[in-house]
Amino acid sequence: MKTCNGTTGVMDLFEKERVVKICAPMVRYSKLAFRSLVRKYNCDICFTPMIVAADFMRSIKARDSDFTTNECDRPLIVQFAAHDAQTLADAACVVAPFSDGVDLNCGCPQRWAMSAGYGACLINKPELVKDMVRHVRNQVDNPNYTVSIKIRIHKDLRQTVDLCQKAESAGVSWITVHGRTAEERHQPVHYDAIKTIKDSVSVPVIANGDIKYLRDVESIHQLTGVDGVMAARGLLANPAMFAGYEETPLECIWNWVDISIGQGTPFTCFHHHLTYMLERVSSQPERKVFNSLSSTSAIIDYLQNTYGSVHELGTCVY
Repeated sequence: MKTCNGTTGVMDLFEKERVVKICAPMVRYSKLAFRSLVRKYNCDICFTPMIVAADFMRSIKARDSDFTTNECDRPLIVQFAAHDAQTLADAACVVAPFSDGVDLNCGCPQRWAMSAGYGACLINKPELVKDMVRHVRNQVDNPNYTVSIKIRIHKDLRQTVDLCQKAESAGVSWITVHGRTAEERHQPVHYDAIKTIKDSVSVPVIANGDIKYLRDVESIHQLTGVDGVMAARGLLANPAMFAGYEETPLECIWNWVDISIGQGTPFTCFHHHLTYMLERVSSQPERKVFNSLSSTSAIIDYLQNTYGSVHELGTCVY
């Protein structure tokens, strides 16, 4: 883990009377290199991928593998999967000097997570969530350090409101709501449910789900009154989305190349991100060729020959 310089409190962002734009926690994808990229394009806050707190505390190797940052990687929220209050608090204390807050994952619907007591099963354990929030709040020695939760909704929204109000009473800093139940995947987002939750608590509420363009940010804000929005797949497809681009600009693609080379991003991750970024701007035959490329140099040659070069490689500041 690399040391970061301190920054002003994250909560100050919610005082500026504009919608806060957040990069979601994404397993394998929201790592340092990608966070460095989206920060160039009006992303206010970035989340790490979800980290299992027990593994993080058990192994130095896991800590070094799961959590990498640098002095420019702020504001940064570290998301943990946990089902034990002290373990979450211990993990929060470890990352607190290098980040601006921790988030408890109460929304992951994957079977492995729920069977282990993590993720979306926690929305049915409001007292445990309340206890975990309180432990972090009491044990991290920094009053500006945030503790947030990311949830899915219940079919009976009264249960979700109860969960959020209990978390608020424990000192939660803000709540991110993915507007689907744990069983829903690609069904329409329940923005009415997000609005109900926003109207039921006084802490900031973040909307998550189906944010693909900058215009979606304002329309969801108008629908729900939320304080911020969080995007995942929309940013994977277009890391410059929050800056108003409808599709990934060429400059952004070359920025990704520069950052990846500079930070030593593994080839598979480097390639996968470009596959997402190019999906909207490339034809199926082009995608087939691109997917078959097997080296960084082959990808650079392909990009230069197909799309052209915006600037000389290596000149980007990261």
